[in-house]
Amino acid sequence: MESQLIDIPTVQANRIADLFAQTNTGLLNVYFTAGFPNLADTTTVLESLQNAGADLVEIGMPYSDPVADGETIQESNMRALENGMSLNVLFEQLANIRNRVALPILLMGYVNPVLQYGVERFCQKCREVGVDGVILPDLPLDLYLDEYEPIFRYYGILNIFLITPQTTDDRIRLIDEHSEGFIYMVSSASITGSTSGVSEEMLAYFDRINAMHLRNARLIGFGIKDNETFQMANKYASGAIIGSAFIRLLQENGADDTKINEFVKAVKG
Repeated sequence: MESQLIDIPTVQANRIADLFAQTNTGLLNVYFTAGFPNLADTTTVLESLQNAGADLVEIGMPYSDPVADGETIQESNMRALENGMSLNVLFEQLANIRNRVALPILLMGYVNPVLQYGVERFCQKCREVGVDGVILPDLPLDLYLDEYEPIFRYYGILNIFLITPQTTDDRIRLIDEHSEGFIYMVSSASITGSTSGVSEEMLAYFDRINAMHLRNARLIGFGIKDNETFQMANKYASGAIIGSAFIRLLQENGADDTKINEFVKAVKG
């Protein structure tokens, strides 16, 4: 780590932070896999999501072993990799995206490709193309705080943490202390694409987190698929993250602007 990256006190201006400073309710974050269903669809889907009214977007970085994801997202990862998607290709696709898309953009995926690419190089490239934040669920919090937090802060890239029903209060408060923008609130201890519905345990978890009065906003993910589940999430958080349901739409219809528009509007109501 270069010495000038140490002890950066605050993040730089960031679209995610700006969004949550302006609006703290009814936000829809849509996930899709880069390079799916076709390699060149990444920017097409991004622009369609902006036109449809999504509030922020997660672009999945395809990985060969997406163990935390359900079948739908796993299949989209495999298809994207077969199409030739990689971090280098993704950054090339996003090179001029800020000329057309103003939405906050996050990259989401597994930490191994980022480590192989180089953490500082990755953050620098994110800053260069206009990516605002990343979600790396398998990056240990302690490792991030010990080695990488100064780099992320130096380049103004927000690292979004996940919490689950099993996360202790102490751990949640530590995450809240080191977060900016929002916290990804996993609704249940399951893989993505779960359709098991809302349980009493899940509602108790939502109430527990609200009672903690955290500094950061939360978005609820896993199991969000339609307007009903989106509105449920809005009762307990600032909004929701939808992934598998949108990937299924792309599987069935491709990067069709009309279908994407209809989907987003139906979810938001």
